[in-house]
Amino acid sequence: MERPAIAGRLDEIADAYSRPPEMIYWEEEKMGFLSVSNEDGIATVTISRGKVNALNEPLVEEMDKCFADMEADPAVNGVILKGTGSFFSFGFDVPEFLSYSKDEFIRFLTKFSALCSRIYLFPKPVVAALNGHTVAGGCLLALTCDYRIMVKGKAKTGLNEITFGAPMFTNGVEMLRSLVGSRNAERILLLGSLYAAEEAQFLGLIDEAVDESDLEERARKVAFDYSQKDSAPFRVVKRLIRKPVADKMAQGGELSIREFVDIWYSEKTWRKLQEIKIRA
Repeated sequence: MERPAIAGRLDEIADAYSRPPEMIYWEEEKMGFLSVSNEDGIATVTISRGKVNALNEPLVEEMDKCFADMEADPAVNGVILKGTGSFFSFGFDVPEFLSYSKDEFIRFLTKFSALCSRIYLFPKPVVAALNGHTVAGGCLLALTCDYRIMVKGKAKTGLNEITFGAPMFTNGVEMLRSLVGSRNAERILLLGSLYAAEEAQFLGLIDEAVDESDLEERARKVAFDYSQKDSAPFRVVKRLIRKPVADKMAQGGELSIREFVDIWYSEKTWRKLQEIKIRA
């Protein structure tokens, strides 16, 4: 005899609650600018916002909540952060921020800085799978991760803020200097050049350059290898290495954000910002 429809629906509900809790959580998170999956304890967080994955305030808020939830989730042992299409992230959604007042933009930068600090000190391993262009604010996101793997070819990465009249704030300077050393940090920030994967690896911006077809497999391998280390010593050692840098980021954060905003809204920089277009 055919079972009533309501019985089938109850079975579906029961099945949902019988699955591991992280599977329910990831399904809920697919509605925003992020999609999240979990396979064998490795969560893959994919940024998906338009063609270039530009960062705006709702995306930053969503990412901050996502990492807070993953930190508390025992089913997550490691994270892969990646983008979609030919961009990991373009960086800030400049055209959208042109409508922001100074106070509103300070609010955004404060949230973005907090996100960078959260990922930088995240107690579990985070691997950046740089699937394409990784520019400005997108590059800053990559710097927060424990390991960066970038595709070879046309993709470029770098901190090019100075080329459109913007400076850098403390978070970026301290993370970059810790990663590549003071001399290379000067070169990267003061020239504002964008680098292909091989040159980025030479400078220390990334750890590996791989063919596009190998990116996903290699990122999973690195994330899995990290995740197999005992979580308690991993957390402690990572904090010991990174906390002094994070403290410097916090000490100068508010002042450097205000300096950044003052220059961002200056007449000369504002003209350059208005020339920046983002494909929908």
